[in-house]
Parts: sequence; structure tokens; C-alpha cells
Amino acid sequence: MIDDLSSTPATVDAVHHRTTALNGTTLHYVTTETSGSPVLLVHGFPETWWTFHKLIPLLAERHRVVAVDLRGFGDSGTEAPHGSEVTAQDLRALVETLDAGAVHLVAQDISGGAALRFATSSPDLVRTFTAVEMGLAGYGLEALADVRSGGSWHIGAFATPGVAAMLLAGKEHQFLTSWYQTMTAGTDAVTEQDIEELTRTFRRPDGWEGASGLYRSMLGEGERLRDLVATSPLSVPSLAVGGGGGPFTATTLSQVTASEPVHVQIDGVGHHVALEAPQQLATALMDFYRTVD
Repeated sequence: MIDDLSSTPATVDAVHHRTTALNGTTLHYVTTETSGSPVLLVHGFPETWWTFHKLIPLLAERHRVVAVDLRGFGDSGTEAPHGSEVTAQDLRALVETLDAGAVHLVAQDISGGAALRFATSSPDLVRTFTAVEMGLAGYGLEALADVRSGGSWHIGAFATPGVAAMLLAGKEHQFLTSWYQTMTAGTDAVTEQDIEELTRTFRRPDGWEGASGLYRSMLGEGERLRDLVATSPLSVPSLAVGGGGGPFTATTLSQVTASEPVHVQIDGVGHHVALEAPQQLATALMDFYRTVD
């Protein structure tokens, strides 16, 4: 039952938990502190660093791995403002704080706008760019908000200030259970432990503010992202990993890169690839990194 949920963060043996104050907030992240070129994992919705907990030990065999809770998510601070612009600034500040050199940046889902802003504004800090089940405003993502054409109700709801908290207060566990049942292909890919850990963080005061800010950005930043790409397309090697969305990620990424991205399609999964197919995702990432490192 939700009332029995622990307030203690979930963890895995491979990681160390860290917090750092930067850019007007406090970011929580986990790191393996292993050797190898650094990988920064950036989650989407409705996720935290925990979405990568099965992937991290696999990547740690060859890389130093960092997975962050974005502002307004997980155990990071919830201070305003929220949105892709400030999130991109947070990512830059975090990478500078890590002092590990340029990172292999991996972004899922709605974090794409922030990741693109970070990568195009700070190419010296990004070694490669990987998009996993990711769309971008200005390149077709807004269509997913059109419920008249099969889009999802949650985008407009979350983009409206205060609505997510009003609708989901006390119902976080129910919402997340339903979400992952709908958005994953394997019935055993997401466990009760996963749902409980996510519920723990989203039920915090202002626990939905990070998501709300990213969705508000999505509905209004299309023109700005197109302008960014027109002047500074992604110049680093890039990889598109598709799951249940098929070629959508590759089609999107190919429009914002200076050269054609590598495309890997993982079949038999839904939207949450890192939870559903960690071994396949790890193989795709490490094969790609070998061509760069």
C-alpha cells in the first residue's frame, strides 16, 4: 500500500549518491566512479535516475556513469523556474562540476529539448549525443498533444500550472502503475519496486513541477529550437535508439544533426527502453562509443 512506502531512496550496489548545489537549485545524481569515458544519463517522464538502474552496471564495465535527477524530479530540488532552458543550464553546470571532460550524453523522451539546448550551446562538453525514444518540439513532437488525432491528454494537463498536482495528489501510485502498463510491452519489465520508488519522489511537495515545466516548454519552444539548429546543428556523433515509437526518434534526430545519425531499433519493447531492454540498450551504446572513443 502507498502508506507503507519507505522514504528511503532506492539504490543499487554499483552507484554512489551525490548532491551538488548549482544554478539556484540542488541536483541529486548517482555515479559509478568507475574508469572510462563518462556517460551522462538523462531521464524523461515519468522517470528519475532510477529508470537507468539496470543499465548503469552494464555501462560501468567500460565507462564512468552518471545518472541525474533533473530539477523538479526525483530527489533534486524543485526551485523555480522550470523548463528546458534552465534544465539545459543545470546539465552544463553539472558536467562542469564533475570535471570529467566531455560526456557521452544520453537523453530520453521529454528531456530532448533540454539535451539539445545543452549540446548545441556547449559542444566542448558533449562527446556524443544519443536520443532514446525522443522527439523534439518544432520537429513533430507537438502533434502528440493533439487529442483529436490520437494524442495524449497528459501533455496539455501537465503543461497547465497546478493541474498535475491537483489531479494526482494521493493517486501517484495508481497513475504510475497505469502509465507503465500502457507504455511498456513486457508485463514484467516494471516491478512494484520501480513504481514505489517513483511514487516516493512524485508525491513530494511540488513533485510534478519538473515535468510540468518540460511540457510547457515543449508546447512553446518549437520555433526557438529550429532557430538553434539552423545556426548550430548537432555536430557530435549521434545515435538514435527507437523502441515502441519505431523510426520516430531517428527521423527527428536526422533533422537536427550535421551528419546522419546511427540508428538502432530495439523491437519487442514499448516506450521505456532502459527499463525494458537494458542489455540491448547497453550493447547499442557501447558499440557506438567504441567507434568514437
